[in-house]
Amino acid sequence: MNQEMTVLQQWLAREAEVRANMREPGTMDLALVKEMTGLEFLQGILNGHHPVAGIGKTMDFFPVEGEAGRIVFQGTPGRQHYNPMGSVHGGYFCTLLDSAVGCAVQSMLPKGMGYTTLEIKVNLIRAMNEKTGPVRAEGKVIQVGRQVGTAEGRIIDSQGKVYAHATTTCLIFPLP
Repeated sequence: MNQEMTVLQQWLAREAEVRANMREPGTMDLALVKEMTGLEFLQGILNGHHPVAGIGKTMDFFPVEGEAGRIVFQGTPGRQHYNPMGSVHGGYFCTLLDSAVGCAVQSMLPKGMGYTTLEIKVNLIRAMNEKTGPVRAEGKVIQVGRQVGTAEGRIIDSQGKVYAHATTTCLIFPLP
């Protein structure tokens, strides 16, 4: 139990740190984005130098860790994410995982390149509700080539329970 509390405390401390540095949602000039690698762009969001994505504010999740080939988003599901049956809507799982696996691919891109999700497969294996507490979606690259990138991810809580897992295929292209 103490180890679980330690993990939860670490997650909440990281959340407070990220929120304190987080910029308001927005977009950046594409000419500036083209001058950065995917990892530099994502690290700019993590460090508070670039605006966060609007979807993250809407659904209350944001990146908390990032390195080449791996990124972690954290959020706390609440009643605002419920479906009519009283549990967290599948769209929350899917959006959180799409962000994690897509940004994992983005973290491997050179300057001037972008990506978009071509396909995502999500398996929901455990329900979430407002008592679940914070969850993390970790995305990890499987392979990134010149035109296609693949990644996998999973949503876990601070006790290590898995709630969902996913794979994605992303199209990689030169930014206009």
